[in-house]
Amino acid sequence: MSITRRRFLFVALAAAVSACGQSAAPVIMPLEIDPHTTCDLDGMLLADYPGPKAQIFYVGQSAPTFFCDTVEMFHTLLAPEQIKAVQAVYVQDMGAADWEQPRGHWIDARTAYYVLGSKRHGSMGTTVASFAQEESARKFAAQWGGRLLRYAEVRPDMVDLSGGALHDSRM
Repeated sequence: MSITRRRFLFVALAAAVSACGQSAAPVIMPLEIDPHTTCDLDGMLLADYPGPKAQIFYVGQSAPTFFCDTVEMFHTLLAPEQIKAVQAVYVQDMGAADWEQPRGHWIDARTAYYVLGSKRHGSMGTTVASFAQEESARKFAAQWGGRLLRYAEVRPDMVDLSGGALHDSRM
């Protein structure tokens, strides 16, 4: 069966029009924290603490799960029992955000640069600083210490949350 040029163009046009009616997957945008935004793990108010924050959008959820620290985010994502499908993960670019009161500057966590082991503390103490640009991460590490990592290089033992109040003999 031969297909004429006119029939081919008609079929191609019909396919294009049909595709226009289909909606593409929605783009998930990070939400901004406000004075009442709480960490889903421990209920801490995000606005009350320094350092980078994080949010995860799981498949089927319209609102993100917020974290008052990137350590909590990594701990959650790298936990063996973490089976929820993830749509998007955002952290704050600490090369642009104010460390003491970070607002805005959300970036895709999977493409960020991280500094582990610096002298700067976040809401949970030692944190993993997040950056959009490698140069910003290197400058931060030169000033505050720590080592540069990419998202896939962070391991569960680097973000262990078993310390804190549980092991604090002063409490």
